[in-house]
Amino acid sequence: MIRTKGFLPIIISGFIILLIYVCFLHVQILRYCSVEMDEEIDYVIILGASVKGTEPSLSLQYRIDAAAQYLLQNIEAVVIASGGQGPGEDISEAMAIKTELMRKGIDESRIYLEDESTSTVENISLAKAYLPELAGKGLVVTNSYHIFRAIQIAKDNELDVSGLPAKTPRAVLVQSYVREYLALTKYFLTRKSRK
Repeated sequence: MIRTKGFLPIIISGFIILLIYVCFLHVQILRYCSVEMDEEIDYVIILGASVKGTEPSLSLQYRIDAAAQYLLQNIEAVVIASGGQGPGEDISEAMAIKTELMRKGIDESRIYLEDESTSTVENISLAKAYLPELAGKGLVVTNSYHIFRAIQIAKDNELDVSGLPAKTPRAVLVQSYVREYLALTKYFLTRKSRK
């Protein structure tokens, strides 16, 4: 019993520190979801998410929908569809994005495929090869929970970007945020080693 009492303050302190840390991460995510976009955008990068066969998952569909709405109003911007082909995917995530964008009226000549990436870091670093010459401001499109980390990674790659947050499906909302807290922690811990 004495040992338990001795550990209790440590456990409580650890829980409070963890709670403060999670709150900090959540505030950062929410802050980046409310950033106003510049109207002058040269390029849009849509980050891949899972594909079921040849059909985008709901998370990816929301990203495509948000990007298409923006691209239809900003006809000068090109778009990089980013994402490789994973297990259970009959086509690359990039190809699924391209197909859906074309269905929504985006001209094929505006769409570039980056279909080798397997992570957010690779999505952005490999997409750089497809940017227009003398590209200025860009836009990264992903789900709301993911936007903060995506923008930080883009800045690590010396890209001047804003974020366009797409909806996050309700069915996966909690698990998406929990996974993102862990991914952000890993990102912060390994950031210096990547520079």
